[in-house]
Amino acid sequence: MNYLYFLYIEFLQRHNIPKLFGDITYYIIPFCIIAAALLVVVLGLVLVERKLLGFFTQRKGPNRVGWWGLLQTLADAFKLLCKENITPCKVDRFLFNLAPVLVFIPMMTALGIIPYSSEFTFVNTSTNVILYLILAAFPVLSIFLAGWASNNKYSLFGAARSISQVLSYELPMTFVILSVVVLASTMNLTGITLAQTSLWRFSGWFIFPGFLGFVILFICILAELNRCPFDLPEAESELICGYNTEYSGMRFAIFYLSEYGMLFANSLFLAVLFLGGYLSPFGKYFFSSSFLIYFEQAFWLFLKASIIVFLIIWIRATLPRLASFDLIKFSWAVLLPLSILNLFIAVIIKFMGAGLCF
Repeated sequence: MNYLYFLYIEFLQRHNIPKLFGDITYYIIPFCIIAAALLVVVLGLVLVERKLLGFFTQRKGPNRVGWWGLLQTLADAFKLLCKENITPCKVDRFLFNLAPVLVFIPMMTALGIIPYSSEFTFVNTSTNVILYLILAAFPVLSIFLAGWASNNKYSLFGAARSISQVLSYELPMTFVILSVVVLASTMNLTGITLAQTSLWRFSGWFIFPGFLGFVILFICILAELNRCPFDLPEAESELICGYNTEYSGMRFAIFYLSEYGMLFANSLFLAVLFLGGYLSPFGKYFFSSSFLIYFEQAFWLFLKASIIVFLIIWIRATLPRLASFDLIKFSWAVLLPLSILNLFIAVIIKFMGAGLCF
């Protein structure tokens, strides 16, 4: 981000604006960019998911509001904004209102950690992999607060299911990410991306030595996002929308927005870890000699994340929901041993590639 910082300061100085103003406002710009992009992405994701689910189930999907149904998600968003925010009696008002905020802020921060290109990295620390894991798991606290504060047994059941589910899948996810850290020798997401650079196009991507880890992490992300077949905390047909049953209006919209925001963020995260992030699959960029290279890098990252999102939606349209005991058993009895095996394989590959000996 140093290049963009100096570019921004130079632009302000041309118009006789003090450097102090640039130092203050420069850190507000990334938040505004993420917020604006998030609204567009979520509206697009909702429409694409409805269209794809309609295609998979041989239906038309949204097709009445606007051409090809493009305005349907805008109409839904406007409807939620106009609905009254009802606070039921005998709820814990403070926690009830705090839960949507605590689920939205970590999602926004997690989107700022992803390296969108070699220069567009808003939060770049040496251990931002660990920071992302913390932020990705933090919404579970919000879900629990929402279920507990609602004073509704259905909401509480949904929150309890979410806690047991995430605790089961966080450990295999951690082992898989640790294997990527071993292969890249860094905990920085930009460093992990650059570690997948290869002269032979996409042959350096970590999905090839760590395909088992990619599958495990993909499954864990499905469970963390409460997506089918792991959508037990929500399970509309069983729990009346689960933990957010008592929420309405804008507060319900924040939960909805955060869910799709984390879907996109986790898809980007998976693309960075295993699919080379913003690296071109052809080994070179078409706009390598101009400023457009940064937009090309972001394009490759979004394209890889879009493929992952498509797979997630495909699975939702295909697989049935698991029972709660099968879900937890699958995590502890299958995914955890496989994730440890994947870490062992990654250590062997790193050891052999480094040419070291004890």
